[in-house]
Amino acid sequence: MACTEARLSRFKNKFRDPAKLREKRIAMCVKLRKDQKNEHIMKRRKITLSSLPDEEALSDDSPFKEQISCASIEDIVRDVNSDCILLQIRGCQAARKLLSVERDSSINEIIIAGLLSRFVAFLSMEDEPTLQFEAAWALTNVTSGTSWHTKQVVDHGAVPAFIALLSSPMLHISEQAVWAIGNIAGDGPVYRDVLIACNAVPALLACISPDTPLGFLHNLAWTLSNLCRSKDPYLPGSVVQQMLPSLIMFLHLSDKNILSEACWAFSYLSDGENDRIEVVVRTGIIPRLIELLNHEDTCVMAPALRTVGNIVSGSDAQTQVVIDAGFLEVLPKLLRHSKSSVQKEAAWALSNIAAGPSKQIQQLINCGLFAPLVELLRSGDFKSQREAVWAVMNITIGGTVDQMIFLVRTGALEAIVHLLQVRDAKVVMVILDTINNLVMAAEKSGETEGLCRLIEELGGFAHIEMLQNHENVSVCKAASHLLDKCTEYEVQAEDADNAMEMFRF
Repeated sequence: MACTEARLSRFKNKFRDPAKLREKRIAMCVKLRKDQKNEHIMKRRKITLSSLPDEEALSDDSPFKEQISCASIEDIVRDVNSDCILLQIRGCQAARKLLSVERDSSINEIIIAGLLSRFVAFLSMEDEPTLQFEAAWALTNVTSGTSWHTKQVVDHGAVPAFIALLSSPMLHISEQAVWAIGNIAGDGPVYRDVLIACNAVPALLACISPDTPLGFLHNLAWTLSNLCRSKDPYLPGSVVQQMLPSLIMFLHLSDKNILSEACWAFSYLSDGENDRIEVVVRTGIIPRLIELLNHEDTCVMAPALRTVGNIVSGSDAQTQVVIDAGFLEVLPKLLRHSKSSVQKEAAWALSNIAAGPSKQIQQLINCGLFAPLVELLRSGDFKSQREAVWAVMNITIGGTVDQMIFLVRTGALEAIVHLLQVRDAKVVMVILDTINNLVMAAEKSGETEGLCRLIEELGGFAHIEMLQNHENVSVCKAASHLLDKCTEYEVQAEDADNAMEMFRF
């Protein structure tokens, strides 16, 4: 029972206490965040600069091309430390190429060789833009490594130098600096705050203009998204306000990559307490987010759904704004999406709404959402089923008796009874508590006999009896308690059949 109470404490209507109906339900599964980490990577190793005229244009014309391709770490150190600009360029090119294909060992060699201070010094050589660019690229590749690697770059004074490069008249140099700053921001709140202290945000925003190439805007959107990402501590509110106009603008462009980064940024900004959610709600972007739930590419639709899911985990009023924007009309399609990860996120969002008052539960019914919810319970993957089980549980906590009867008639009871056989003890506990909630509601309406007979007909009591021997003590106790409660209502078969009719499909 303890595990169920821990999760119930995150719901808007926990323990049926009316005084706490409007409390925030914090996002329930950290795993939901981790499951999509491959869809949105903080650091990108292989870079593509939209502002570079031809790929590798600055190196492929080099007279040292053959030597660069086979340069050893000793060759790189010698060239970078030389006094000849051409040799320094060759050394930087060889270093960044080595760092682009090798893993952490090469980064360690570059750091141990003491080359970072040279690379950082090259960043300020405005009269040598090729050297600036190659040094910036090499440092960017170093920041794509571990947190320790990023720390070495920051400790060598690269942050102010990169911020200065943002105003370079040469777009490919400015864009390279954006990429490096994005890598540093993605490493966590410590270096994010270093960037903020050095006024990186105004400098980044100054790069956005009607003439900025689309690819450059994508990299800017990604970097701003990384700045929003960390939440221990959260991004300061003053910085959020600085960034919001640009993020809103990105959200209304058509490029899917920019849209994806903007949606991810808003998902991070809305992941928290109600006051953080309110900042996002007040931007007026919710109708646009609902539009993007119909986007053909999941790289846009998934973070838009995450953002909406975060918002409906807030207050009832915040949830209602999302409902009024048409979310429930889109939700059935998402619950039936071909990708199980989308189904799971949609079920999670639905469970957030189901944690609200009976008025909002009724809106779920009016939009026909119980049917796809039951479909998920029956045939979804287990992660989706788990979220669907929580949605059903929430309905039995905050719904009216009539709403619970309709839930049973839709087939939800049958579906969760079959899930009593799963190995996940937490899910089993939630199902047992859900059935107990239904029995308590039936007591109020005088329909307990019919409900208990239906549970028996569906094989529920057979499963519950077996759960009395479950390895989890809480499951054993909950199963025994539920059986004791239901045995009080044993009636004659024909009387129970009549009573059971109201729960039929």
